[in-house]
Amino acid sequence: MKLPFRINDMLLVFVVLSSMIVGIVYPDFGAYFQAMPMYCLMALFFLSYLSIELDAVRNSLQRYHRKILTFILLKSILLPILLFYIFYFLAPAYALSALLLTGVSTGVVAPFISNLVRGNSSLVLVVVVITSFLTPISLPILIELVAAKQVEISLFGMIRMLALVIFVPILAVEVLRRLTPNLLKHLMKKHFPISLVLFAVINLGVFWRYSSFFKKEPHTIVMASVVAIVLCAIYCIIGIFFFRNSSLENQLAGAVMLGNMNNVLVIVFSSEFFGPVETMVAAMYIIPFFSLVIPLRYYRHLKTKTA
Repeated sequence: MKLPFRINDMLLVFVVLSSMIVGIVYPDFGAYFQAMPMYCLMALFFLSYLSIELDAVRNSLQRYHRKILTFILLKSILLPILLFYIFYFLAPAYALSALLLTGVSTGVVAPFISNLVRGNSSLVLVVVVITSFLTPISLPILIELVAAKQVEISLFGMIRMLALVIFVPILAVEVLRRLTPNLLKHLMKKHFPISLVLFAVINLGVFWRYSSFFKKEPHTIVMASVVAIVLCAIYCIIGIFFFRNSSLENQLAGAVMLGNMNNVLVIVFSSEFFGPVETMVAAMYIIPFFSLVIPLRYYRHLKTKTA
């Protein structure tokens, strides 16, 4: 039986959580990295996009275009609005967190997670690319339309930041893929250790500023973890239900496409435009992000056993 986690996954979770704690406990140290999170995020996206071939995306889109477009409408517009209002009435302090995590693009590691649970990874890859291109426009507009009463921020500022951190790495990868393909191959081999450093610097540069808040209200960290787990459970159920009349592989892909999103983008984005609660929920989502593999493998086992 395959282990639900790789050693690298466990190491990544450890680095993310420990760097977050160091930033909170030792804010003077974290302050040295305050100018770096956005640039590290761009570098992280650059490394993640190295494994994505746009030609493969076009081929998969031709096969699943109707289902994909409907799913993206659900993920990028309908579901974020629905979950925002559910949390607004039940747990209003976390309504924005639900909106941000649900409305952000599917994570670039989602195809890998899909492979672990034997989902339809080609379908996942298409949604990763399309939602990545949509997020700089769709997420700020959602915030402006739905949460304007809760926050007063610049629509243009949000669009500018998201477009910068998403489009510049994509463009850089495509240019270098044509000019220096050997360099990209070398970078792919060093992907994981570089990513660990980038994750650590992002968290140090973000969470130092919330040190006093979390020291005064440590229960917020626990609540953020609970909210993250609840959201992940909702995502999985809805993703599977959306593809209920389709194959098991598509059902698993649906859960992965909703459950594995760019939470690191939400961490940096929230730290720029929102507050400590939204940033902490996004950070604590790292726990269900990788734990998602376990229930999905169990779901596959149950479905194949009863088939």
